[in-house]
Amino acid sequence: MSGAPALRLPPGGVVLGLGCDLIEVERIRAVLDRHGERFLQRVFTAEERAYCAGLKHPHKHYAARWAAKEAVAKTFTTGIGAELEWTSISVGRGERGEPLVRLDDKGAALLRAVGGTGVLVSLSHTETHAMAVAALVRS
Repeated sequence: MSGAPALRLPPGGVVLGLGCDLIEVERIRAVLDRHGERFLQRVFTAEERAYCAGLKHPHKHYAARWAAKEAVAKTFTTGIGAELEWTSISVGRGERGEPLVRLDDKGAALLRAVGGTGVLVSLSHTETHAMAVAALVRS
């Protein structure tokens, strides 16, 4: 396509792990109503809280990020717990608004331990559900 900017996809590679998660948006809204800031600080990074708080319906975006954290934890086959905490995984945004996974030191150490070089994620939500798919890759 002439004149169209060249798109660069995230680096691919060998898929080491795959995870997905689906959550009801209302479940996150209910927890937010009951536990508010305590819940947000326990589960979401400052980056995620700043992004979601600026949107019209933050609970939908928190739900998508919850699903992403669960999906990423499933790629490692650890779940959320001793090896990987809720805030070890942060879903930020790339140049084109695409979701990017950032791992804290604990998450990065786990990534290296399993031979991975990155985590790819895709998010989606409707009025009632949020979902995410994640792939643990080695380039």
